[in-house]
Formats: sequence, C-alpha cells, structure tokens
Amino acid sequence: MTREFSRPGRSVALSRSAMAATSSPQATLAAVDVLRAGGNAVDAAVTASAVLCVTEPHMTGIGGDCFAILATPEGKILGLNGAGRSAFAATPEWLGRSGLKSIPPHSTHAVTVPGAIDAWDELLRAHGTWSLAQCLAPAIELAERGVATLPRVARDWPEHLSLLAADPGGRRHYLKDGAAPLMGESMAYPALAATLRAIAEGGRDAFYTGPVAQDMVQTLQERGSLLTLEDFAATQCDWVKPVSTLFAGHRIHEIPPSGQGLTVLIALNILKCFGIRDLDPAGPQRRHLDIEAMKRAWVLRNRHIADPAFATIPVEELLSETTAQRLAATIDLRKASDMAVTLPPSDTVYLAVVDRNRLCVSFINSIYWGFGSGIVTEKTGITLQNRGAGFSCDPSHPNVMAPNKRPLHTIIPALATRNGKADMVFGVMGGDFQPMGHLNMVLNRYAFGMDPQEALDLPRCVPSGEHVETEASMPQSVCSDLTAMGHRIVPAGEPLGGGQIITVDHASGLLSGGSDPRKDGFALGF
Repeated sequence: MTREFSRPGRSVALSRSAMAATSSPQATLAAVDVLRAGGNAVDAAVTASAVLCVTEPHMTGIGGDCFAILATPEGKILGLNGAGRSAFAATPEWLGRSGLKSIPPHSTHAVTVPGAIDAWDELLRAHGTWSLAQCLAPAIELAERGVATLPRVARDWPEHLSLLAADPGGRRHYLKDGAAPLMGESMAYPALAATLRAIAEGGRDAFYTGPVAQDMVQTLQERGSLLTLEDFAATQCDWVKPVSTLFAGHRIHEIPPSGQGLTVLIALNILKCFGIRDLDPAGPQRRHLDIEAMKRAWVLRNRHIADPAFATIPVEELLSETTAQRLAATIDLRKASDMAVTLPPSDTVYLAVVDRNRLCVSFINSIYWGFGSGIVTEKTGITLQNRGAGFSCDPSHPNVMAPNKRPLHTIIPALATRNGKADMVFGVMGGDFQPMGHLNMVLNRYAFGMDPQEALDLPRCVPSGEHVETEASMPQSVCSDLTAMGHRIVPAGEPLGGGQIITVDHASGLLSGGSDPRKDGFALGF
C-alpha cells in the first residue's frame, strides 16, 4: 500500500543504523541518545522504559511488571517474564476465610510484588552494555526538573482524579493543587527521583530490600495487605521460551503463560483456515472474521492461562491444527456468534528498539489499570500495580490466587521472524485489547502488505461483552454491514490501544518504524 499524501497522516520512519519507537517523545529521544552513544538495544529499552515512568505515570511505573522478547543477531529468540507474585501468605485457607469472589482492582489484595526493576536489572546483566545507573539517569533528571504533560496523557489523567484524591500518596505526588495537570503543565516527581537515585546507587536490591521496600510494605500492610519484606526479597524474573506459530511465511513469537500471548496465536491459527488475504483489509468481512476468531481464542484464554508453575497448560493442543479447524468450523461467515468477551480497563506502555548490530528488543512495562491500584507510597512516590486483580477466586480454576504465584497477565510483547531472523518487532498496549491489537498488526503487515505506520493507523474494533466496540474512524458502511451480520456495534469510549512497530530488512539493511497516532510518541532512527 502507498500513503495518500493529500490526507493527514504520518510517513513511515526509515533508517539504516538503529531505531526506537515509543509512545512518548522524551522516551524515544532518550533511547536514540543511548544508541548514538554506543549503547545497545537493551540499554536503550531500559532507559526508555524508565523515562516513560515519568512521562506517562498513569500507564507505567517502577511499581509494576515487565516482559520482553529479544532476538539476537545470531538468531536466538529469548523471552523474559518479569511479572511479580502474590504473597506467600495468600493460602487457600486465607482465600476461603476472606469471602472474596473476585479481587477488587483497587484493593490492597490486588497489589502483587513489582517485578519491573528486577527484570530491568536482569536484562542489562545478561544482554546490556550499560549499568542500571546509566540507564536511569535520564529519568532521574526528568523527574527532578519536571516534564510537560503530553496531550494524550492530559486527556487520560482526569479519569483517575477521584482515585488519586482518595489516596494520601496519590494526592501528594500525582495531583496539582488537587487537580489533574493540564496539557503542557509541568509535573515534577522529587520523591520518585530520589527513589530512582537510590536504585541507581544501590542496584536492584535497593528496591527490594532496605528503606524503599520497607516503605512499600508498610504502606500496604497498613491497608491489610499480606505482602511482607520476605515476599519482596524473594522476587526473581525468569527467562522463558516464547511460544509461536507460523503465519504467511513468518513465525510469530509471543510470551508463554502466565502471559496471554497464546490468545493471539490461537486466533491466527483459526484465520489460517480462511482466505483472509483475498479480503478487503478495511472491509466488514475481514472485521467479522477477526472478531469471531478472537472470541473463540478468548474462551480458551480464560479457561487455561495461568502460572505454569501451578497448572499444566496444554500449549501444544491449543496451538494444534486440529484445534484451529474445530474452532474455525464454528464460525458462520455471515452471522455473528453470541459469545461474550469481557475487557477490563487497563494502561501500559510498549516500546520497540533495534540496534546497529540487529539486536532487537520487544519490551512492555505496566501497572495495569490507570495508576494501578491507586495506592501510592507517600515517602518514595511509587505507584503500586493491581495485577492481582487478574487472579481467580474459584478454587477449581488454574488461575486461582495462591502463595507466591503469578496471575494471568495481559501485557505481551511480540516479535516475528522470517528464515530464522527478526522481521518485525511489535506490540500494543491496552490490557485485554492486546491480543486483538497483535492480530491486527500481523494481518495488516503479512496478509495485506501494509508498512508499519499504515498497519497502526487503520481503524480498530474489538469484541467487548456482548458488543463490538468500534473507533470513531471506522467507516459507517462497515459498522452497518457488521450490524446486519448480528454484531452489536457501540462506539469505543476511547482509542483502542497504542502500538509500536519496527521491521528489519536484512537484505538492504533498512529499518522501518511506525508509532501509534493514538499516543504522543514517534519512531525515530539514524
């Protein structure tokens, strides 16, 4: 496809040396500065993630979790699960006594141990060239002197005003005279800067032991949390083998459970049973198949995905051709099914980096819902995530809350390879929307031949409950046709997700990048 230059839009970014794509201008620039100074893609990714904790504090923070997929120049594909765990005291007996039927997202029991700092440290030790202190320096400077509130950030912030106002730390650190900052207003975070500086000086242990950890644990225990200093000290990320499937000559790699990446691969396998390439990429038939495939994948996600240390997950069966054909046979090409899909709200940041040596990093960091649990430490300025809300309270479910366990996780970086080499580094933020976002990116790129920016620009829809949410940019004719098929179309309350893509042409050496117009950032290379 070729961009129509007479219409509003953005050209695909092109470069031959290195490239970064993030949702914040400051983060993209920080990543490129690292790359230009000789750092590699891991150094740049950690640096950008730290900056995003300052520029998009409602989306991410050091009180959250992190996942990454790396493609090395030698062709190795590596995954890192940096999700934190529940308290050792979260026993079945405690859960039974609690009377909980679900974990309230803004309760203290939704807070799991933050895994991000441990994951950043491990990534740098295993594959980086810079120290954690070097990578945190730009974020520390921004947090101390303040940053201008970006347009999309300013749009989102007021949605969380009452949540922040109800928490002493939230009021102190993330409101300005009791209100959300306006676009362009400067926000500084001196407490967070001091915490980042302590981590820079003392390493990851300064976060998981000592005064910083004590402040987090005290803040949580005052609200009834089961988490202890021992839980924080025991935190450890894990290197994992990504799961994958073939689609249109490319292998699509996703993080395995406890992440929901399997959902993407199941949906892709279903769509391989149809002549998807022959369809209009913006037409109703393509949208119908996307929706129906995702509904079926979603059912399997909710049934099976959990922490693999606690449950046996039939990955091979879920990704089998037999499963794909069985599910595809249940799709009516002319009629919507009545399956319901529940999409809780959530916030996350995703970024992609490729360096001069073609080390590729697909990287995602999150505190889950906007400002996470809504619990912010007063002394250290850390917003604590609410990933524990992803647990089930059903004792028979594989994802039931249990001691030192990871919940089902929504954040999923992705990467595609061709002939054993990285071809596309991609991901999308937006919690439970992410599998649909990944599906869109893979189809737009590999079924319909779009460049990275075109693949991100196309209007989006997603099944939600008994409805299908569509963005305002979706053509009315498509909405009408979907309605005629039985889909209950409703306007999306906000733009769906926000992604980044970098593709690698190994023959020519060209990098192509796209950044989602639904966010404030851009792709930039040199």
